[in-house]
Amino acid sequence: MRCDSERTSRVPSAHPGWWARCGLAVCLLSCPALAQEGPYIVTYNHHMEEPGNLEIEYFSTVGTQQGEGNNFHAFWMEFEYGVRAWWTSELYLDAQTTVNDSTLFTGFRWENRFRPLRTEHFINPVIYIEFENISDADKILKEIEGHDVASDFAPPNSILRQNWNHELELKLILSKDYRGFNFAVNPLFVKNLGSGEPWEFGYAAGISRPLALKASPHRCNFCRENFIVGAEIYGGLGDTTNPGLNTTSHYLAPVMAWNLPSGWTLRISPGFGLNEDSHHLLMRWGVSYEIEGFGEVFRSLFGKHP
Repeated sequence: MRCDSERTSRVPSAHPGWWARCGLAVCLLSCPALAQEGPYIVTYNHHMEEPGNLEIEYFSTVGTQQGEGNNFHAFWMEFEYGVRAWWTSELYLDAQTTVNDSTLFTGFRWENRFRPLRTEHFINPVIYIEFENISDADKILKEIEGHDVASDFAPPNSILRQNWNHELELKLILSKDYRGFNFAVNPLFVKNLGSGEPWEFGYAAGISRPLALKASPHRCNFCRENFIVGAEIYGGLGDTTNPGLNTTSHYLAPVMAWNLPSGWTLRISPGFGLNEDSHHLLMRWGVSYEIEGFGEVFRSLFGKHP
């Protein structure tokens, strides 16, 4: 949905057109996008950000630490921009607070997703490439890889923060919509670029569906079609030297998204550990807001003056 602004007379100014640009910015930024957002927090599907739209997201993970170590609250901001219909780019800023310890910034991630097939197919592939500059103290657990286990998070932040990793993360996103359901599978491949460590493997998979497929004729917050529910499962699959399920962690998580007509989306997902190497609970939630036409506003404000 877009707003139309009426043409007004030019206001005398040292910068002709500036007030018109500001008016366009206010109009566009006040108009939320009404696209349905999926409920997944770990799994990706083939739906891309609309070109020119900017989605600002906050996510939070509260993890319970077994045995030694303290429970933690990891949180991150995401800035997701639709560069093209086939290309979405995203920046993450990560931080965490560990109970009885400290709060610290743990790094950034730059993600890019490319959709090679423009139209819908039986299976819709998306190529995912991400560069990470994060410390060992990073605890957002956006993905589980290799032999990552709960005990890795037990040391104090003063030790974990000392080692920084430069990693390349690759995913092949395979996704399909069928009769209202979305099915998605994400095999994961990770390489630490700053060491001789082997490639690590992981996976995520999800299924979801709106509570209703037919939209209500009235604008409402609690209409059934605004709620999307499902489940996802994710975990590590070892590495090139020791592949498989030995010493790996795995989680099963119900997921739900609530898409509000105002443009806000709320997500919640309690993830339950499936073995002794996993955290008992990863309680995740997030909130996002999509700004439609952000690219157009940016170009009009900072482009060439007429």
